[in-house]
Amino acid sequence: MSYRVKDYMDKTFVTIDVEASIRETSKMIAEDDHSYIIVTERGAPTGMIGPKDIVVKVVAAGLDLDKTKVRDAMASPLITIDPDEDLLKASEMMQKQDVRRLAVVKGGIIYGVITSEDIAQRCGEYVDKSVKDILRWSFPMR
Repeated sequence: MSYRVKDYMDKTFVTIDVEASIRETSKMIAEDDHSYIIVTERGAPTGMIGPKDIVVKVVAAGLDLDKTKVRDAMASPLITIDPDEDLLKASEMMQKQDVRRLAVVKGGIIYGVITSEDIAQRCGEYVDKSVKDILRWSFPMR
């Protein structure tokens, strides 16, 4: 049995346009429960931005929060995964790309975000399901 990304992803996310100011972005991050915002260009997901991006690429560099645009500080290209992909592949992808979150995208449409925290929080459930599956395959009911 496969455990798909769409069963574990967060379906709520916030988006912002690449031309928005860093000040506007910072306010959105402060008001929202998420530690990231999906960046769009002409409606298509193109990157991600979070507090660390803002601090390292804008504040530490002494750039103006009102004049600096999201496109200048976002993490890009956006690393994506298909919603029907296996959860283990998502975890491996995060490790390989050295990221903590993946945008769940199919056909250019964003469906959600899966984070390493989502996987860690649900790890026990995942292991329980896996053990049950192994037992079911090893000792089928007759």
